[in-house]
Amino acid sequence: MKYLLSIVLLFAGINTDPVTKIAKSNKYKRLAENAYEEGHYHTAVENYKLLLDSLQVPDDKARLNLANAAYLLSYDGDNMGLLSDITSGKKKVQDSASLNAISSELEFFTLADNSYKKVTESANKSIASMAHNQLGIIAYKRGEQSPDEKESFVQSALSNFKNALIKNPGNEQARYNYELLKKLKQQQDQQEQQDQKQDQKQDEQQQQDQEQKDKDQKQDQKNEQQQDEQQEQEQQEQQQEQDQKDQKDKNEQQQDPEQEEQPKEDDPMQKLMDKLKEMNIPLEKAQMILEAMKNNEIQYVQQKKRKASKPKESDKPDW
Repeated sequence: MKYLLSIVLLFAGINTDPVTKIAKSNKYKRLAENAYEEGHYHTAVENYKLLLDSLQVPDDKARLNLANAAYLLSYDGDNMGLLSDITSGKKKVQDSASLNAISSELEFFTLADNSYKKVTESANKSIASMAHNQLGIIAYKRGEQSPDEKESFVQSALSNFKNALIKNPGNEQARYNYELLKKLKQQQDQQEQQDQKQDQKQDEQQQQDQEQKDKDQKQDQKNEQQQDEQQEQEQQEQQQEQDQKDQKDKNEQQQDPEQEEQPKEDDPMQKLMDKLKEMNIPLEKAQMILEAMKNNEIQYVQQKKRKASKPKESDKPDW
């Protein structure tokens, strides 16, 4: 136990030694800067963390470089797509090994965010301005990956770009980013307003079309109902006319019974013929008798006509 305590004290003594601390600080800083310039950002991050966290050297420029290295490993690399896939749920972590691998890559996002935020409080206005500018870029990129929260991230980006200009009005990159994003936002707002007006116009048109459709449908139903009622009325009128006609015919028959078909009077010749049959006179002889009787009747009628046509003598009496 005493041995372990002595080792801890030994290391503590080494870290507190000003000469040793300066030497290590210079070493880590040199290694970090060389690695950063050569594009070995993982190595740069490790050495900057030793310098700033282990040795606790207060160096805002070194912390800004640490943030830049972490940014290049996260927001500016393939891990940006990884963050988007995990956030949206497109990528699923299947095992602990995959989780550890992803966590080691995603930690650079948090490292970049926290390091930039610390530098924004730097007494060096130029460094603080650069940190705000980078936070604005991060906010914009996160907004592009999160459409549902894009408005919030855009506002955060504009705020950081503006703060960058407040810290250092000569930060032309921050000014360019601020003006560009502000212009893009105005265009987007105008487009959204136009889309909203267009959607509203389409909704109103659809509503008008639906109202007209309902109106036409009601009119059609009304017309059909009127046609049905007219047909029913015509049928009723026709039925009434037919009933009246039938009733009239019935009344006429009841009022004038003489119009009913009367039995025909018996034909005298037919009666005579029937009488001859009853007397068992042959048909030919009966016809001869009837024919003779008709001839006698004709001669009698003609004689009467001749007598009536002779002029009466005026000197003789009527008898």
